[in-house]
Amino acid sequence: MSDDFGARIAAAYASEGLAVELGRGMLGGAIDPEAVVRIPTSMCNRHGLIAGATGTGKTKTLQLLAEQLSAQGVPVFAADMKGDLAGLSRPGEPNEKVTSRAEELGLKWEPAGFPVSFLSLGGLGPGVPVRATVSAFGPQLLAKILDANETQSSSLSLLFRYADQAGLALLDLVDLVEVLKFLTSDDGKAELEGIGGLSKATAGVLLRKVGELADQGAEAFFGEPEWAVADLLRTTPEGHGVISALELPAVAEKPKLFSTFLMWLLAELYEELPEVGDLDKPKLVFFFDEAHLLFDDAPEAFLDQVAQTVRLIRSKGVGVFFITQLPDDVPDEILAQLGNRIQHALRAFTPRDAKALKAAVTTYPKTKDYDLEEDLTQLGTGEAMVTILSERGAPTPVVWTRMAPPRSLMAAIGPEAVTAAGQADPLWTKYGSEIDRESAREKLAARIAQATEPAPAPAPEHAPAPEPAPQRRRRAGGDDGNANPVVDYLTSREGKAMVKKVTRGVLGMLRKRL
Repeated sequence: MSDDFGARIAAAYASEGLAVELGRGMLGGAIDPEAVVRIPTSMCNRHGLIAGATGTGKTKTLQLLAEQLSAQGVPVFAADMKGDLAGLSRPGEPNEKVTSRAEELGLKWEPAGFPVSFLSLGGLGPGVPVRATVSAFGPQLLAKILDANETQSSSLSLLFRYADQAGLALLDLVDLVEVLKFLTSDDGKAELEGIGGLSKATAGVLLRKVGELADQGAEAFFGEPEWAVADLLRTTPEGHGVISALELPAVAEKPKLFSTFLMWLLAELYEELPEVGDLDKPKLVFFFDEAHLLFDDAPEAFLDQVAQTVRLIRSKGVGVFFITQLPDDVPDEILAQLGNRIQHALRAFTPRDAKALKAAVTTYPKTKDYDLEEDLTQLGTGEAMVTILSERGAPTPVVWTRMAPPRSLMAAIGPEAVTAAGQADPLWTKYGSEIDRESAREKLAARIAQATEPAPAPAPEHAPAPEPAPQRRRRAGGDDGNANPVVDYLTSREGKAMVKKVTRGVLGMLRKRL
């Protein structure tokens, strides 16, 4: 071991303010207790990458960062793919591995639990339901979920534009289906004059894709009440940041749905939060697990949108850590913005792995301490090659780091416990029950019903004036409740005619006698 290794690493990773401690540096297979490796909390909004093969310790690294950020009052959002992160809510259990790891790093390990808010996609699984309206999701993200081609994506954009102009709220998938059907009907075609057209063939494909998405249970995610991003920025009365854990085991077979949802949530944070510049600690740190699912087969326009969001959201006080297996899962324009790198072991079992390994080496600062191409394949579980941005914004030297053990439980706690915790969450009263207000479906149904209702018959041009109804003679005092029917008849038109006839007959008889 180099005589000055520990001092060099400690100086490079020093922090005047709060910091998230990762572990201790290693050289030649030996741990140097002096080589403290940490990330300044103020630099956690410079984004990061946690990469490595399956089983190398990525989830435990995420857990280590999340619990320290929470303890410092920084809210955290994390996607829990396998249910392991639920253990953040419980103190860890001492065992030989944990005790040994803490002792060799010179750390005092004490078990601790942290405040966790369990969330679920639209109630698919345990936790507080998280929903978004189709309108808020937007055509680009929806096209990503539907695996739409360029023509279909353009048609979706046209549909959203029309719905916005017509005041048709797209809240759920049923609203989307009804607008698609309407715009390809005889009545709906005229509505698109001046802004484009929608072919029946394209609409048919989109309807099938929406139907497939609904069959996967995705319709539970779209609707109201829509999630408010402010509810991700909570702290406890004791000053700890709340860890929002999105429980995804129930939707693990719907990767495009949850990966695109994470992007929607990130975009909402960017839209809603004010500019704050550099802070002593971030307003939120967002861990984006299984990041490759977001970028697989994504169109160029979508990648540009993601890159812009990641680039600009730093000034909103939000840090984003992408978690994936290979560094090249993340596009270059986004990878270039990730200043904090925690690279667990890479395997070179396939040509693609070997290529990814060489690419990863080129992204690290040059080092005389390690042969990165060789050492990246030799890292043990819970070890990583680390380089971060120091407080002055410069990349730190690469250091082989043995990671510290998390203080919380490194295991799942079971769906029953997560369900109970979700229903006890204060957010349950706000989001637990779905609401269904008037939207595009009801408005289009009312419009169609009005169009098909028969028109009233027109009045004749020269209709004869109706004859006035015979009036009853009112008795004195105005009470006609006991009117005499004989009097009524004699005062009517028929009665008067009969009286005249009788009178003429009587006078005729008198004349003859005279």
